[in-house]
Amino acid sequence: MKQPVSQPLHRALKRLGSNVSKARRRRRWSLKDLADQTDMSVSTVRRLEQGEPGIAACSLLSALHALGRLDEFNRLLDADRDTIGVHCQDERLPQRVRKSSSEHVS
Repeated sequence: MKQPVSQPLHRALKRLGSNVSKARRRRRWSLKDLADQTDMSVSTVRRLEQGEPGIAACSLLSALHALGRLDEFNRLLDADRDTIGVHCQDERLPQRVRKSSSEHVS
């Protein structure tokens, strides 16, 4: 049984699919051209571009690679650019750090 998809996730999938479609069309590629580049079926590419839930992440990454956009996806989740994670980490930083007696240099 399929799990329901939240509205924000549904909108993000639609937007992502639309962007893949636009990138493909800007390159003057047909659905079959992208399918051939990614070893996907034309129907899978169509479902990806329509933003249907259930498309495997590997299919999305294959399309991004074929379109020359995989590096942008990798930067999206770059740990150094995780401002929320850095903020949470900074909130837990101690005011001062004391060395234990075993760490003192003689």
